[in-house]
Amino acid sequence: MRIATFNVNGIGSRLPALLQWLDESKPDVVCLQELKAPQEKFPIQAINDAGYGAIWHGQKSWNGVAILERGETPMETGRGLPGDPDDIQSRYIEAVVNGVIIGGLYLPNGNPAPGPKFDYKLQWFERLITHAAKLIDSGAPAMLAGDFNVMPTELDVYKPERWVDDALFRPETRAAFHRLIKQGWCDALRTMHPDEVIYTFWDYFRNAYGRNAGLRIDHLLLSPSLTPALKAAEVDRDVRGREKPSDHTPVWVELDLKRIG
Repeated sequence: MRIATFNVNGIGSRLPALLQWLDESKPDVVCLQELKAPQEKFPIQAINDAGYGAIWHGQKSWNGVAILERGETPMETGRGLPGDPDDIQSRYIEAVVNGVIIGGLYLPNGNPAPGPKFDYKLQWFERLITHAAKLIDSGAPAMLAGDFNVMPTELDVYKPERWVDDALFRPETRAAFHRLIKQGWCDALRTMHPDEVIYTFWDYFRNAYGRNAGLRIDHLLLSPSLTPALKAAEVDRDVRGREKPSDHTPVWVELDLKRIG
């Protein structure tokens, strides 16, 4: 089973690019972020015509997450990260596909930091850590997939010295990510490419993609019960170089579920 994550940076304007990639790669499951569309504006007919069912949590102008499943509609198990009933931002959606719990997420950016947006980022991260622990405690195979807006190590950022004060790279942000990992989650891409400079995001400015001045902020985390199924993890880098692209590119894992019974 191939599961991917893709921050599309506006599904309205990026729909042709998304459909092209779906047709080429045919992933079994895709977690999308930054739909930037209200619930009623999600292009479900185009997604269905491409061979996918979908569940989505939209929001006007900002945020928005979705899970696509090839040939089926994902079985939704939750939307909105637990822990704050007053949080109205559309950043988390969860489904079960082939027995695997998949949490699709868009963690807050947090800039400028310090400040209220950074405080919200860290609070959201704490809620994610709490929910993630419950997923692991369940014993079920689970995955957290999406744009985490964090570069875990210096290997994950071009010229890290320029990012020391950025919310995506501040010590508090990285510490939260490492606390999450210590629960037992496997960072699939880094596990398969332990020493490689590998990015998932390139800014639109200053020819960042051409210079490979990127960041690795899109992650696929596997629970201990799912990790034995990991066969491959890759970045579809070339998608970022196409016409009118997202500033992110798809990241995916290949799983052999027979390995976990």
